[in-house]
Amino acid sequence: MDPMHVTRRRMPGQVVGSLVAIVFGVVFVVVNSGGLPSPWPLVLRIAAAVVAVGLLVGLRGVTARPDEGKGFTDRRYWLVVLAEAVALFGGLALINGVWRHSELAVAWIAFVVGVHFFGLAVVFRLRRFHALGAVLTVLGLAGFALGAAGASAATIALVSGVLSGAALFATVAVSLRLTPPATAA
Repeated sequence: MDPMHVTRRRMPGQVVGSLVAIVFGVVFVVVNSGGLPSPWPLVLRIAAAVVAVGLLVGLRGVTARPDEGKGFTDRRYWLVVLAEAVALFGGLALINGVWRHSELAVAWIAFVVGVHFFGLAVVFRLRRFHALGAVLTVLGLAGFALGAAGASAATIALVSGVLSGAALFATVAVSLRLTPPATAA
């Protein structure tokens, strides 16, 4: 067997979930690195692109499972996503429109996305989503704490945004690392 072309058997929804995490990881980094001093926005954006490409290449060696995608048809999945959307947009309306603290929007996004991973951990029976949820939730809360302490919008965006992107990338990398090689038929 050629070790450079090992085929691995994935968990249900692993590729779709990984693609979503990679895309949102890039979005978190690109959107939230802009307020940093030069050259950091460019460096972080290039790093995010390189990591994303590396993770996409890693996904190529993962084979399909017969039950692929069933979790996304589970009603509980859609309830988690609906609750996330309501919390996300409701909170953003308050933060941006009523309280006029748009610098805290990314902290709210990280917090809500983190909490939603606890629900997804139950739906998909993936313990690593509890860890990801905890990390993103803490990064969101850290952004609020930084805001209360008078930190700059760029600092809040770095902690709650860029680091959230890194956490999403790390979770995909761990997922790929833990995916066992497929057994020969």
